[in-house]
Amino acid sequence: MPFVRGFVLVLVVVLVLDFGAAECWSTGVLEYRTGTQAAKQNILAPSQRLDIRVQANAFGTASPADIKAVLRSAASELLRYCPHIQLAGIDVYYRPDHPEINSKRTPGGRIAMVLSARDTHWAQYSFQFAHEFCHALANYANSSRQTIADTSNANLWFEESLCEMGSLFSLRAMSHTWQVSPPYPGFRVYAPWLADYAQQRLALPEHRLPAGTSFSDWFRQHQPALRKDAGHRDWNAIIAAQLLPIFEAEPAGWEAVTFLNRGSSKGQESLSEHFAQWRASCPDRLRPFVSKLAGVFGVRVR
Repeated sequence: MPFVRGFVLVLVVVLVLDFGAAECWSTGVLEYRTGTQAAKQNILAPSQRLDIRVQANAFGTASPADIKAVLRSAASELLRYCPHIQLAGIDVYYRPDHPEINSKRTPGGRIAMVLSARDTHWAQYSFQFAHEFCHALANYANSSRQTIADTSNANLWFEESLCEMGSLFSLRAMSHTWQVSPPYPGFRVYAPWLADYAQQRLALPEHRLPAGTSFSDWFRQHQPALRKDAGHRDWNAIIAAQLLPIFEAEPAGWEAVTFLNRGSSKGQESLSEHFAQWRASCPDRLRPFVSKLAGVFGVRVR
């Protein structure tokens, strides 16, 4: 979901009234490795530490420890391809309306997110968290910035579509991982449900191109409205379906996402300028991948 500054006041109240002392959090640190072994074992490099804290007594019947294990699994499917990043700890708490990442860090410098999933709906937790975690990669990775720029961004639809795709990518990857190495042995039975959740979203009629319409024609028609309102969720899903095969074929491209918002922006750049700035912010080894994504939208950048 988009970042909303009004969320800051809500966060302060929740931290004081709902969380209370530090004991109200369930805390933990996950260590990872990279390389072939990581791809098989769903772990990352020792230098990367993903610190997640989950609000206690807020998510229904699910325990904070189980939720944390699922969120770590969802994040690791993206983070394993970003071996060079540093990311602040993440605080996760419940709000019933919709998931969201805060546009401002907590007073302690952490990243705050809310999820609306409850009980033991693991696929929904994973889907929501992977989306917000993608926003965290795009805005907070390797950065000391305290806020996400509060500027009208005509290309925010691309980040929203990217994060929708990140949720699908994570669920499909988790389904394979959990068949071999689930967070707990008993979670292995949920592996097919993760892939099914992603497939159901991809199969929704409103998430598919109209019959007989090419993506280039569809995008040409819808881009002006997307530049005015990034939150057309059905349209984001259509775009996500175009990006998903590229990321699944070249998952190392996830590291490029951590450079998405590194450049300066006035918020009204053309899509070509947006991709050019992103590509210029990336190291040389990631620039061809950004060019490939630009090509999906008929944009050529060099």
